[in-house]
Amino acid sequence: MRTRERRVAEAITAYLAQDGQEPDPGALARVVGTAAGATGCALIVGGRRFQWGDGAGPWLEHDVTHGDAVVGVLAVAPESVGRLGGVAAVLGAPVAVLRLAEETDRLRREGDAAGRALVDDRWRAAAEMEQERRGLERDLHDGAQHHLVALRMSLALAEHAMGTGAGRVTDLLAQLERAERVLVDTAAGILPGTLVTDGLAAALGAELSRHDNVTFDADGMRRRYPAPVESAVYFVVLEAVNNARKHAIGATVTVIVRDSYQGLEFSVADDGPGFAMAAPGAGLPGLTARAASVGGAVEVRSAPGAGTTITGVVPL
Repeated sequence: MRTRERRVAEAITAYLAQDGQEPDPGALARVVGTAAGATGCALIVGGRRFQWGDGAGPWLEHDVTHGDAVVGVLAVAPESVGRLGGVAAVLGAPVAVLRLAEETDRLRREGDAAGRALVDDRWRAAAEMEQERRGLERDLHDGAQHHLVALRMSLALAEHAMGTGAGRVTDLLAQLERAERVLVDTAAGILPGTLVTDGLAAALGAELSRHDNVTFDADGMRRRYPAPVESAVYFVVLEAVNNARKHAIGATVTVIVRDSYQGLEFSVADDGPGFAMAAPGAGLPGLTARAASVGGAVEVRSAPGAGTTITGVVPL
């Protein structure tokens, strides 16, 4: 081994012999570069470059081997420092240790990232399951309850007309059967058949025609929308009508759906007693959440003695 290589090898041995000294690639590059009289020295381990000095002049590279495997690269500048093949051989064992540590650290980082991704996936799955559960809950509330409210009102009327109760009972049984069917279909995730085949206007028309105090206008609607949009607006309108029939008993309700330059617009207005907008729940958060699920927005306007109007739009 030439004098320069021997001096560098001795410096490496002294560095590694320090008590409690863990091999550090940057420190090793400094030890080699200083002992060799270089302007720059770098160890490349596991694809990472650990450099000491600015390295003026061309760089000369040497493979660092351990056993039969190349475990790193020693690069020295300037090239005039000369070949340091013997030094590269001395570095084989410590660089192999450094590479193992780098690989272990990489695997740990990847494991941590995979663990975080797994937690994220589990959280996302849980959130989606909760969203589906809440969606089912809303569908039950907005669809089935609509029929049940109408059934309760009809029962109240029958109570005051017991003389002709037989015919009313028949009507009530039909309404109950319809409500139960909607409940079962909704729980199974099935939308009303008319909504799927014929669209929003037809489905709302068929549903709202059962109520004498509800006027429905869909003349301004001439196109179909994506199924999630039609489903969301269908249930928003039903819930709004249901609220009007429940809180403004006997009031006239007007429902309008139409196409506009903004998208699908709808409104549900009643001439009932109205309410103070500062009242708890006045914003009807269920309506807002359902419309927002398809990118839409809902606005509620009401005042005591001035009725209530709910308008919304789902942008194109």
